[in-house]
Amino acid sequence: MQYRPLGRTGQTVSVICLGTMTWGDQNTAEEGFAQMDYALDRGVTFFDTAELYSVPPKAETTGSTERIIGDWFASRKSRDQVILASKVVGASAMTWFRDDGSESRLNRAQMTEALDKSLKRLRTDYIDLYQLHFPERPMQWGANPTAFRPSPQTETTTIAEQLEVLDDFVKAGKVRWVGLSNESAWGAMTFLRESEVKGLPRMQSIQNAYSLINRTFETGLGEVAMREGLGLLAYSPLAQGYLTGKYQGGALPPGSRKALYNRLQRYEKPGAAVAIDAYVALAARSGLDPAQLALAFVNTRPFLTATIIGASTMAQLKTAIDSIDVVLPPELEAEIDAIHQLHMNPAP
Repeated sequence: MQYRPLGRTGQTVSVICLGTMTWGDQNTAEEGFAQMDYALDRGVTFFDTAELYSVPPKAETTGSTERIIGDWFASRKSRDQVILASKVVGASAMTWFRDDGSESRLNRAQMTEALDKSLKRLRTDYIDLYQLHFPERPMQWGANPTAFRPSPQTETTTIAEQLEVLDDFVKAGKVRWVGLSNESAWGAMTFLRESEVKGLPRMQSIQNAYSLINRTFETGLGEVAMREGLGLLAYSPLAQGYLTGKYQGGALPPGSRKALYNRLQRYEKPGAAVAIDAYVALAARSGLDPAQLALAFVNTRPFLTATIIGASTMAQLKTAIDSIDVVLPPELEAEIDAIHQLHMNPAP
């Protein structure tokens, strides 16, 4: 395993981060336990979860992944071996997170309720990295982050106010460090500026989507990440499985996320299939597993702190962790960039 600094915390984390969002729906608790056991044995010291998980989000399974992790901590006595990241949901129309049935917001009352519930489910006194899952302010993010069309929203907590709440969490010892997710370059720099001016906790990471078919992070945010020590925690590095090639030609493997939930439209936009085919073919010509080609590309970016991998089977987990040993020679990098020039960011 390889390890990199987590922002400016002085802490290092494994470049492979264990994603957990399938546990509690697509995967059982027992399967989650097996994945954590195996990952820790392979040197993976960084786990990522969220109050929203498991995915797809719904009232029946909210918090189930955190509960599974908490039960594993209690069973294995392993809390001190893991750098644990979780998230509080941002502004949304979802009403099942809060006891009073409110739509989710990043205000003091809701953030405090969220953190206390997460700590209870996780059976821990602290969370190492507490992230804002998506912004409070009106903005376009997620499935179409390149189109700026802010949506109406009646209530907004300012960035400074959010940081003040996080500051209280840190001072109380419930959170060690804080981070962003699904954030823009403007948002990232504004958080950093407010922290510096007001003496509030500094954001140490940014968790955004990044893969061979979504390299939008490189424009603007890549420089922010490197110059400001705000390392990328890359999610969906396999484009939710599309870059493995398993969905090529309209295939629908039984038990896959596409077959179970039909929620992968972010990676089915015009031009995406052609780009995916090109990368899968490149992997075949290079004698590589297409998943390992895609993951190795993400693992080796200079602005990356960690690649968040997700697996529904142990075979997938092993393949993903093994990607840390894959070396991309300069000529292969050049071929990747050539495909990127022809099929640039079809699935942002």
